[in-house]
Amino acid sequence: MKSILMTAAAMLGFASAAVACPNFNATPAASYQATGQQLYQERTFDVIAGGENYIWNCSNVRPGTDTGAGYFTTAPDFSFQVSGMGRYQLVISMISECDSALLINTSSANWYYDDDDNGNLDPRIVLTRPADGRIDIWAGTYDGEYCNARLSMETFDR
Repeated sequence: MKSILMTAAAMLGFASAAVACPNFNATPAASYQATGQQLYQERTFDVIAGGENYIWNCSNVRPGTDTGAGYFTTAPDFSFQVSGMGRYQLVISMISECDSALLINTSSANWYYDDDDNGNLDPRIVLTRPADGRIDIWAGTYDGEYCNARLSMETFDR
């Protein structure tokens, strides 16, 4: 009987863990609108990086980029409605007080993840042909800790 109860408890634990994953349908902490031209001048946003959801436990999130560890919140930290992106590439990066990570879901429903491409244990993702529409961004950390961070978004001519 004891082993049945332990098995049931473990299954419930796994089921609840699968539900708590980054979800682009969740209400973002902050929402903005920007054009490619407006982002030609770097814009920065303060954020607390971190989260409780380990990315590789989440079957709904399968980035086509890095495969490193990362912990993220369920709701996006930012949601951007972008337009006029046709002639630009978009660089999204973070500078933080810890080993931070970025997770992005684009309007094309593509997931992107990065851990260290900005140097100093900070992430950087370059969208070479960003589509107009919604971009959701999660500011996470490699190890599940929380820390102060600054998100940066900037466009460059292609």
